[in-house]
Amino acid sequence: MAPYIDLDAWPRRPAFEYFRGFDKPYFNICTQLDVAPLRAAMKAAGVKGFSLACHFITMRLANAPEHEALRLRLDGGRVRVHPQLHGGATVLRDDGSFAFAYLAPADDFAAFMAAAAPVVAAARVPGAPFDPRLDDNAVIHYTTLPWVHFTSFSHARQWGREDSVPKIAFGRIEADGARQRMPFSLEVHHAVVDGVHVGRYVLALEAALADPAPWLTG
Repeated sequence: MAPYIDLDAWPRRPAFEYFRGFDKPYFNICTQLDVAPLRAAMKAAGVKGFSLACHFITMRLANAPEHEALRLRLDGGRVRVHPQLHGGATVLRDDGSFAFAYLAPADDFAAFMAAAAPVVAAARVPGAPFDPRLDDNAVIHYTTLPWVHFTSFSHARQWGREDSVPKIAFGRIEADGARQRMPFSLEVHHAVVDGVHVGRYVLALEAALADPAPWLTG
């Protein structure tokens, strides 16, 4: 079982105690990511699955030691730190409905794709379980809006639940000269994550997307 943070020794305890009682303790950032290098690298390597590549890179970064804040979860007045997260992604079906698919983390992109592709395909089958898994906290929630080049984003919330799972959204890509800009939203719970943690994560994500070949080849 994932261990708990020692609150008595945690420098963030005052912020944790302050924000955990808020009616709306979540904050969201939206930015534009240049995905032209990733698309070019995938084309050069003969690799398909752009959306899953975005899931892979963002999930692997969240599992890096320096981004531990994204793995913290509220748990009955305490803070649990998960050693590793997986991904819970929305999958659109041909009839316009959707279901959730759960993507296992991996250090190797080919291994990630080999495991993720059949999971996504199974979620697309009409009548497959909706499978929201509300009690699963060792996860990042993902969604994609390929129709909208959004500049802001807000997620559905069930008030009263101790939901501290980070939520990531990807949007429609638009060309901007040589750049291809994709909207990216990250929503977190302020009792466990601060702006500095989000900023460092986004900077690391920008660096990964600027030089994506090592992420695709290992």
